[in-house]
Amino acid sequence: MPKAPENLREFAGLIKVVEFLRGPDGCPWDKEQTHSTLTRYAIEEAHELAEAIDGGDVAEIRDELGDVLLQVVLHSEIARQDGRFDIFDVIQNLNEKMVRRHPHVFANVKAETSDKVLKNWAEIKAAEKGQDKAKPLSFDIPQGLPALLRAQKIGDKTKKVDFDWDNANQCMEKVHEEVGELEEAMRSGVKERMEEELGDLLFSVAQAARHLGIDSEQALRKCNTRFEQRFRRMQESILQEGKEWKSLKPEEREQRWKSAKK
Repeated sequence: MPKAPENLREFAGLIKVVEFLRGPDGCPWDKEQTHSTLTRYAIEEAHELAEAIDGGDVAEIRDELGDVLLQVVLHSEIARQDGRFDIFDVIQNLNEKMVRRHPHVFANVKAETSDKVLKNWAEIKAAEKGQDKAKPLSFDIPQGLPALLRAQKIGDKTKKVDFDWDNANQCMEKVHEEVGELEEAMRSGVKERMEEELGDLLFSVAQAARHLGIDSEQALRKCNTRFEQRFRRMQESILQEGKEWKSLKPEEREQRWKSAKK
């Protein structure tokens, strides 16, 4: 029977735990996993970490960071068992990439602003992938990202080839234009048209967020959380008074909602 590592604060201890879980006497579930079966968990853990960060609970952030790290070590152990690479190859590759993409830190390149750093990063990354500037722009953005986040990243890409609005005010003009087009589509009653115009509106809002320096995905997550908290507070208040939600008139519900927001 495998023996748990004595020092559980060491990274080597985590590697050993995962090796045991995937070993002959390990956990049946862990031994069955592949890169593909673990994909959903990697996505879920990343979202749970983001939620913990939004909530500001330090203990929860620490816990979720551990879950994300576990995914990295699990995938690396699967690859090691397949004879492809191990966690130390992952670490080496990451360190080499960080040094290579930060010449303003590890070499003599000057980059006094974050914009300059990001520009250098994009150029170095493109060179690494052998991208030819004369060729059409390659977005190279994972399809699995949340749509709002992906929309913002698309805007980041087109900005680099000077296809962008100049400021947030111009973005908002486009947002208002898209609202009008959505309202027109709603009057037509054609669902496909409404869906298209709603998509255009959401895309424009994401670009406005980008120009304002706001993460649209994070802003929406926080909005969702606020709504949930306020709605729960409103329902609790109604129950404390011995009333039922369905018995309230629309104007009463609206008044309760306003009170919950306060």
